[in-house]
Amino acid sequence: MSIIRVLKTVGVAFVVGVVTVAAYYAWVVYSAREYTVATVLPNARAAIYGLSPSELTPRQLDILLKIEDPQFFHHGGVDISTPGAGITTITQGLVKHLYFQKFDPGIAKLKQTVIAWYVLDPLMPKQEQLRLFLNTAYLGRNARGFEQAAQVYFHKPFKQLSEDEYIGIVAMVIAPEVFDIQRFPTRNAERVARIKRVVSGEYKPRGLFDVYYGKIDADAQKKLPTFSYFSSYYQ
Repeated sequence: MSIIRVLKTVGVAFVVGVVTVAAYYAWVVYSAREYTVATVLPNARAAIYGLSPSELTPRQLDILLKIEDPQFFHHGGVDISTPGAGITTITQGLVKHLYFQKFDPGIAKLKQTVIAWYVLDPLMPKQEQLRLFLNTAYLGRNARGFEQAAQVYFHKPFKQLSEDEYIGIVAMVIAPEVFDIQRFPTRNAERVARIKRVVSGEYKPRGLFDVYYGKIDADAQKKLPTFSYFSSYYQ
């Protein structure tokens, strides 16, 4: 077979591959939009939750967003440019919870990103996303949402939390089993201290994946989400 024929064959295969991938993700977007309009939005709006975004003080909201999603009110569901943002926005976190029965790294991450960008963020206003996040975020085996976490970990209503207690809950969001307030109080307290440095401006994340703001002990590293911890930031 001549080189020209080989190149033509490769070219055709490449085009077919691109068209196939494009068609697949077009279907992902279409089906996700249908599901969002028919199920996600009606369920979210009908749900009775214990906590409204308006109940957070400006300080509490600032702390939450600086740590979890600094550009939440400005991005289109995805943010891969803000130092310290990681690769999962609040919107993407909701997509993982709402659209997947099982979530594995790889293709699922691509689908999560596409749905966040082209479906959930355009269809669900930011305040509704925030309300859903505050009330459904996984915060340990016995806690879904910040109100329930306040009761489980501090035995008091959310409104009565001190700032350090509130930050203790925020500290768990990234990896609840690693920074569990009751099981690993020292580890949680250390992350709280680091978060306070970020919020005050004393520490500035060094890159997209600098989401821990310092070295994490070896045992904790084994339990962290895949590709979320890069020790090179802290050497």
